[in-house]
Amino acid sequence: MEINNGHTFQAEEGDRLSNLPDDILLDILARLNISTVAKTSALSTRWRHLPWQLTKLDLDVAEFLHAPVFNSITTVHMDQAMSALTKAATSLLSVPQRDTSIRNLGLKLYMMDSYSSNIGSVLSQAIEAGIVKELDLAVLHEKRHIDCNDDDMLHQARAVKVFAGVFPRVIHCITRLSLYNVRLDGDIHHIIFDCCTQLDYLSLEHCDDGSRAVWKINAPNSKLRHLELAVCFFGRLDLVCLPKFEYIYWEIWFTPYAPLSFRSVPSLRELRLSCPAQSDFQGFKLSKVLQGVPNLHTLTIDFQGEKLWMQPEQKQICPAFNNLKKLSILCIHVEFDLLWTIILLEAAPSVELLCIDTWEHVCLVNKEDEDGRKLVYGETTHPSWEISEFTGTRNWQLKELQFTGFRPLKQQLVFLKAIMEQARNLQTVILKEEEPCEDCEAIGTPLSCIKDYDFPKSKDEQDNVVEQLREKISSDSQIIFLCL
Repeated sequence: MEINNGHTFQAEEGDRLSNLPDDILLDILARLNISTVAKTSALSTRWRHLPWQLTKLDLDVAEFLHAPVFNSITTVHMDQAMSALTKAATSLLSVPQRDTSIRNLGLKLYMMDSYSSNIGSVLSQAIEAGIVKELDLAVLHEKRHIDCNDDDMLHQARAVKVFAGVFPRVIHCITRLSLYNVRLDGDIHHIIFDCCTQLDYLSLEHCDDGSRAVWKINAPNSKLRHLELAVCFFGRLDLVCLPKFEYIYWEIWFTPYAPLSFRSVPSLRELRLSCPAQSDFQGFKLSKVLQGVPNLHTLTIDFQGEKLWMQPEQKQICPAFNNLKKLSILCIHVEFDLLWTIILLEAAPSVELLCIDTWEHVCLVNKEDEDGRKLVYGETTHPSWEISEFTGTRNWQLKELQFTGFRPLKQQLVFLKAIMEQARNLQTVILKEEEPCEDCEAIGTPLSCIKDYDFPKSKDEQDNVVEQLREKISSDSQIIFLCL
């Protein structure tokens, strides 16, 4: 891909768009992918100089892959895409051609020796010249995580280490880093937390430490605020010291016990945990995980339709919830009782927004594959939490309840009535219809006992639900139905 840096400002005849001032044209270009930007600038002399004035650039190798082969990437496809990406980066980051700095550069690439080396060299020069201020780097892998083996992860780690060793200036400029299929040994740990001195955001997908031991992060000088993990294999993630750390999201872990622990994370405000409990999961007490988290504001727990991976507890959880304002409990199996969630509300009277979401996906529990599912996740076990320890006298600050996937099932109505009766400050109850699932709809008739309970859409159906919810309780909260 060639990008010509001409400076002719004459608009083509009849091209009214090109008569717009540069700032508007730059705003348009900023919304396009880089291949479209290149084509646009090549076809019009009026637009030709503009790519070098963009202050935010996204260079993504995927944009140079042929769409039909994206899910089955070959070495040839990677080579062609990386060649095009290298040419684009060389042109757009060229020091002599740029008189405008890039506030943020997004770069997604494969670590292929010659191409990544060329890009690293051009990028180092641009950083040294002050052209690139912040770098969002994603090191991709050609294989899906389910197809990767140890050799693949070790090779990916070696490529990252070589790149970091040759281009330290690039590593120091990284503010956001995403790694895929990487073996996180000691050298990689050093690169991430010691060499990436400006690192604010870290995403790890299908990464491990090679031994499923405790992976510790002790980085008192780190600027890291945001951490996301997906399908990562650690015995436990131990966040020893991260003074500026604010947010963590972990989707799918494999340890049967608590996946993480916190020590000195005084700035942590939001925690999201999402995982279907596998058959060997022993569960853990949330109160123990949240020790050392004094200022948690937002908590999201997502069970992905399987049994709870939290062990029952009651008043032990109260200290960790002192400052909690938003609580989301998601993907609870639709047939489960919901009263157990009241324990969490009793422990966190400061919560102002409660979000509940129920789960029913026939497409993922097809009868023909039920035995295979049970081997992985075991039986779907209903929660068995006792709620008698709380007296119900704590002053809840709950103002809004959002219930997604509502159906007028007995357990849902009982739960809603209990909340409305207890939460004296409750102003709004929002009952939402579940988002449709194309795979479930393709199967046809639901395979569960809820097939006769649909979201109330007509006025009569909604009035009937409201009547049932208000029966024998005193509540001024507004009940709102949101249909799709």
